[in-house]
Amino acid sequence: MQNESTVSRRHLLGAAAAGAAVVGSSAVLAAPAEASKGGRRLARVPRDKISVQLYTLRNQLAIDLDASLAELAEIGYTRVEHAGFVGRTAAQFRAALDAAGLRATSGHVGIPQPFNASTWQAALEDAQIVGNKYIVHPYFGTDANGPIRDGSVYKAFARDLNKAGALARKAGLSFGYHNHHNEFLPQDGGKRTGFDILTRETDPGLVHFEVDLYWAWRGANDPVDLIHENRGRIRQVHVKDMAVSSGFEDPGAGLIDFGRIFEHSREAGLVEYIVERDDAGSPPRTPADALTTAEVGFRYLDNLRF
Repeated sequence: MQNESTVSRRHLLGAAAAGAAVVGSSAVLAAPAEASKGGRRLARVPRDKISVQLYTLRNQLAIDLDASLAELAEIGYTRVEHAGFVGRTAAQFRAALDAAGLRATSGHVGIPQPFNASTWQAALEDAQIVGNKYIVHPYFGTDANGPIRDGSVYKAFARDLNKAGALARKAGLSFGYHNHHNEFLPQDGGKRTGFDILTRETDPGLVHFEVDLYWAWRGANDPVDLIHENRGRIRQVHVKDMAVSSGFEDPGAGLIDFGRIFEHSREAGLVEYIVERDDAGSPPRTPADALTTAEVGFRYLDNLRF
């Protein structure tokens, strides 16, 4: 008798397929028919570069890790980005990934604050066990008083990012920083933003950027402009869409023109396109709805032409 907490593959894939058929269907159906744009052959997102941030599925993974990872592989994913190990050790989490035929090429791990080299080294060792190529600091920009507006705080943090990146490089890992919207606030009463400070004060050889496209828009910044300003440093993106309400939406169903952004993939230095939706499995949605989001996101990127 099947445990009620176990994921029903038939049910979830059926729901995901239905969601994919409804959400973003115009993009899926129209893209293959369009062979060229402005006299050039249309580009596409390489299928083996499509990933999913497991934070999207956090509630579903807590119910059944093994079955949920198997569903991701069945959808077509070959890589994921983790945000913790779902209550497992690094070795146990790696075993679950291996059983599903997935690779955790990237992971979100916060650097210690204040910076501690031995603590960070332990995190790097876990990343090696899991099989990461990239390790990304997931959040900065607020303190006990709210959003940071003191440029010196950003400068100090940039120095810590450089330290973390140097140790990561020695461990054979590429270290990145993931933005939200607070980084785009002006600092010290001027025009320079926290993001400006982080990009200028970090060593390009030690720190790359994982631009969350939703949060960049929320911070009133065009990701294309960020690419122009940071050529070769934006190696990863979170493909997270914005609803008309400014909330979250499944990729391809919202306001963000991802194709326009991805036309600049080579200039950016992009190597991973990571599907994410922060509220995918949270009330009023159900945990299993996150698998629908994963399915819709994968199909959208796989069919997108730009």
